[in-house]
Amino acid sequence: MPSRDITILCRNIGDLLIVLGGVLLSVIVVPLIFREYSMIPGLLIPASASLLLGLCLMYLFKTDDVLETRHAMTIAALCWLVAPLFCAIPFVLGSHIPFLDAYFESMSGWTGTGLTMIAHPSELSHTLQFLRSFMQWLGGVGVIVLVISIIARPGTCMYTLYHAEGRDTKITPRIGDTIRTIWRVYLALTAAGVGLLWLAGMPLWDSINCAMTGIGTGGFTVTDGSIGEYHNVAIEIALIPIMLAGAIPFLVHYRVITRSMSSYLRDIQCRAILAMVLIGVIALLLENALSRGGDPMITLTDSIFQFVSAITCTGFRTADIHRWTPTAHIILIIAMIVGGTAGSTSGGIKTMRAIMVVKGVGWWLKKIALPKEAVIPFRIGKRTLAEAHKNEELVEVSLLLNLWIIFLLLGVVVLLHVVPAGFNLDDVILEVASAQSNVGLSTGITTASLPAAGKIVLIFNMWIGRLEIIPAIFLLRTLLVREVT
Repeated sequence: MPSRDITILCRNIGDLLIVLGGVLLSVIVVPLIFREYSMIPGLLIPASASLLLGLCLMYLFKTDDVLETRHAMTIAALCWLVAPLFCAIPFVLGSHIPFLDAYFESMSGWTGTGLTMIAHPSELSHTLQFLRSFMQWLGGVGVIVLVISIIARPGTCMYTLYHAEGRDTKITPRIGDTIRTIWRVYLALTAAGVGLLWLAGMPLWDSINCAMTGIGTGGFTVTDGSIGEYHNVAIEIALIPIMLAGAIPFLVHYRVITRSMSSYLRDIQCRAILAMVLIGVIALLLENALSRGGDPMITLTDSIFQFVSAITCTGFRTADIHRWTPTAHIILIIAMIVGGTAGSTSGGIKTMRAIMVVKGVGWWLKKIALPKEAVIPFRIGKRTLAEAHKNEELVEVSLLLNLWIIFLLLGVVVLLHVVPAGFNLDDVILEVASAQSNVGLSTGITTASLPAAGKIVLIFNMWIGRLEIIPAIFLLRTLLVREVT
């Protein structure tokens, strides 16, 4: 790799490390409040190391070079590997778990996945409980967005990095103003979530943590049995709009705040995700009612909650989905793969890409049925795409979908060789899809007893899923191919 590229990468990783050190230092407020003084060294050590290394990189690799797309992609991929690395240290020092498990937990936190190596989150200190939730809350917005919202960058560099993390929509013409607006909307939604959960009967500490992980579509909780631990329908009902809010674009929330509630229904992605929720809940309810029986009200609430949790990529649980039928698993897998909307905190391939696929198939069928000279417009919502733009969009969606499926299958193949007895193929597919879509629903495969190979492949799936694959490929290409400039 040319020295210029290394300089640019090191300089930007230095920025991340400085911000990450500040994040870890800010968490020290929690052990001070709860008098968990023994947890402070576990935060100070990685915070100091992160700050020191970041400052060294910042001063050793000063550069005014323009940030290119290939740099931004590589930086994004590295940032999502480095951030969990330092945040794993408090779990090693504070709860004495193996480093691989701690890194898994940290990666799951930052990527907003919610799969966990910790069997009893309720037994963790308040410090580690908050750190898990805080990582998911910050990770929901994005590591790169976090960095560029704190450390000033020229406008073109900021947008290049912003785009590399999988975001395209700008709320305002200036990217700096867009990021500040995102944070204001995010804080308002989180505060509203805390109040709603507290009014529903959830303890205040739990409400703070669940609101952060709900809006961040992360799924970590401070209880051992996720949301099912509360046995409170009011809490489950309160979480449904919180999860949906996290899966809706920040731009739409901003329009609702500044204009009217009808902005939700005018957005094509919001309409699509609401339609999918309606169809998916009915399908899952029918399957569970016919196959499992039991209390109709519990079947109804579990089906609604778990489908919303799956399609928003949140991962909260109220039921033991391992006991559900393969058909029910397939419904959840499809929901997780589609995921929430572009420009939100959720994962998956995103609703807009699913819309593009459906529209593309419909356009293609019309093209076959009508005469060759017929002009068939390609419409997405109120937009009519030109031929070149339409082809570009469909090629990009097809490429990403193919790569997504390839990496999903690779994860399934590896996991099938290490998974304990008692799990079927549909269980394994659901687990890998949950990791790659950054959801967190589990059939019970993800535990501390899972062999190291299984943990590593799920970490990889979480990482590429959060990056939407392309930046990860850029990083691998950078490491494996020596470019000549």
